[in-house]
Amino acid sequence: MSGITGKVIAISGASSGIGEATARLLAQKGAHVVLGARRTDRLESLVSAIRAGGGSAQYRALDVTKQEDVEAFVNFAQSKFGKVDVVINNAGVMPLSPLEALKVNEWNQMIDVNIRGVLHGIAAGLPIMKKQGFGQFINISSIGGHAVYPTAAVYSATKFAVIAISEGLRQENDNIRVTVISPGVTESELADSISDEGAREGMRKFRRIAIGPDAIARAIAYAVEQPDDVDVNEIIVRPTASPY
Repeated sequence: MSGITGKVIAISGASSGIGEATARLLAQKGAHVVLGARRTDRLESLVSAIRAGGGSAQYRALDVTKQEDVEAFVNFAQSKFGKVDVVINNAGVMPLSPLEALKVNEWNQMIDVNIRGVLHGIAAGLPIMKKQGFGQFINISSIGGHAVYPTAAVYSATKFAVIAISEGLRQENDNIRVTVISPGVTESELADSISDEGAREGMRKFRRIAIGPDAIARAIAYAVEQPDDVDVNEIIVRPTASPY
């Protein structure tokens, strides 16, 4: 048995990309996965596929920008399985653009999803984990959380924030594990949200060396399967050929 078998793992942004790949892998390794996203048709298909393969999966509609939605999602996981071992705050958006383009609505969207979404996940899971006396948060940052690039100022700011919030959470709790996963360029739908033409073209070229989301899923599984007294705090996973 792995250190994943029997764990109850709630995953936001689970309808595609890293979230979907992680759900499939953790279920395969024996976890009870509870999946949240706005696109419930995709979640339904994913849950059906996991169950057909012998895995355990549930889903619930989730908008991480709404605190009450995230609380209901995490409480749903607890009600189904009696505990919550891991909350994976994975939902994110990346509408890159130069600051001078003044895409303020897109800045606010990134703040709402990438920062508030993580905080909402923590607010929903932390009371349950404190009462249990155990648990783990896995927060998805980015290589953009380690360095800033043109067109990525606001996106990077949100991902730096994920790292800061995670470190504060870790320091404040001695029985709850906190892990940050920072993916490099990875196959996903993130780039689809880029409305700025120049930034979109730059990202299209950058993504030629993208790795599959299963690579990030394996890193997440590694962090989850460690013994309770081992906290893998941060993992950066990127293509071998990536200069950034």
